[in-house]
Amino acid sequence: MTYCVGILLKDGLVMLSDSRTNAGVDNIATFRKMTVWEQPGERVIALMTSGNLAVSQAVVAYLDEGLGEGGDTIMTVPSMFRAAQLVGQAVRAVYTEVGGTMESKDPGSFNVSFLLGGQVKGRRCRLFQVYAAGNFIHASDRTPFFQIGEHKYGKPILDRALTYETDLRVAAKLALLSMDSTLRSNLSVGLPLDLMIYRTDSLKTEIRRTIDDGDPYFEEIRQGWSSALRNAIKAMPDVPW
Repeated sequence: MTYCVGILLKDGLVMLSDSRTNAGVDNIATFRKMTVWEQPGERVIALMTSGNLAVSQAVVAYLDEGLGEGGDTIMTVPSMFRAAQLVGQAVRAVYTEVGGTMESKDPGSFNVSFLLGGQVKGRRCRLFQVYAAGNFIHASDRTPFFQIGEHKYGKPILDRALTYETDLRVAAKLALLSMDSTLRSNLSVGLPLDLMIYRTDSLKTEIRRTIDDGDPYFEEIRQGWSSALRNAIKAMPDVPW
């Protein structure tokens, strides 16, 4: 299992992923779930993956190498919409190759989803969620974040505190607290984390950071959030019956 969250804001984009894969309690490994393609001044595109690791790695390979002779790659697509289409095409190509065999041996094993965000020069900064069928939806000012993987634990704080107008750094803090809630409640999600912050029209990443156990800032906000919650509960009136 995994947890990834992508946030589209007025000022840019925040993307955060864990790195744990789990094929049973005795088969846990660490793989990076975020891939970033960057050509400063031209494009910044990030992809986060959840689900079957072999399928997601095959999709990333297609994005790097292109589909068919002379086909687009993630570094040549002219827009983020076209990038989302390319991810969908890559998913369907992998399904054509191995999906039937996978499903015949283990029904439901072709289980994969993606968050794709970024900007191509001259186009809008956008965020998409791409499904296993290759179809996709896009984020908006009314729906500014998407989650994939084990999302239920980290959703409430985003629902309560995040808006399209939220500052990029505040949104990054909310994403990390959302991740902390998930880490505390589900052992199949684990460190290290990968964080990317992108500011609209900068066409370069503002922050790319790997956060591992003992990271001073992450530990500070984890402890601060726990303390703030305990204090808030103490400050509320007791039940009157």
